[in-house]
Amino acid sequence: MSYPPWYGNAPMKTKLIRACAALLCVLSIPVQAAEDPSKRVSLFDGKTLDGWDVIKCEAVVRDGGILLKEGNGVVQTKRKYRDFVLEFEWKALKDDNWDSGVYFRYDAIAENKAWPDRYQANLRKGDEGNVGGLKDAKSQGLFKNGEWNSFKLTVRGTTVEMEMNGKPAWKADGLEGPKDGFISLQAEIPGGGQCVFRNIHITVIP
Repeated sequence: MSYPPWYGNAPMKTKLIRACAALLCVLSIPVQAAEDPSKRVSLFDGKTLDGWDVIKCEAVVRDGGILLKEGNGVVQTKRKYRDFVLEFEWKALKDDNWDSGVYFRYDAIAENKAWPDRYQANLRKGDEGNVGGLKDAKSQGLFKNGEWNSFKLTVRGTTVEMEMNGKPAWKADGLEGPKDGFISLQAEIPGGGQCVFRNIHITVIP
């Protein structure tokens, strides 16, 4: 017995077989997994400043790093972050009295100021990795003068902790202000000299 192309007059058994086959085809289509928001991702591709805003300063990409070249200002992420792990490498090009920093958890910079009020993981000589305004957010002896230094800053709720060059530096509590905010690299060229940042990664903590 023959049937039309779409089996419109086929008996019920044939229709059921056809429906089951169609369902199996649908189920066999691979489903793309949703992107894991907690995945470690790069904030800097080593080639461009895509994903960043340069504010009140001059910054360029040179030899795979972000060179803070001129002025007082920041290189700021385009989006805000709440709880996260920030990893980066940093080097001062000035021989002495270098000064820079990494700001986090702020929502704006006052029009008459070059930098946010807080919070800053300091990169000033003698104060590398410390955060002002937080009790116990201080360490010594982990910074390598004249070399690339790796930092790992973990921000969760009101707590912060820092690792420097693979070693625990400090843990502190007491963050106030916005629950989420921008992250930025501080340019303080007239006073602190040029600095370079590279291998900048972030992991969002759910």
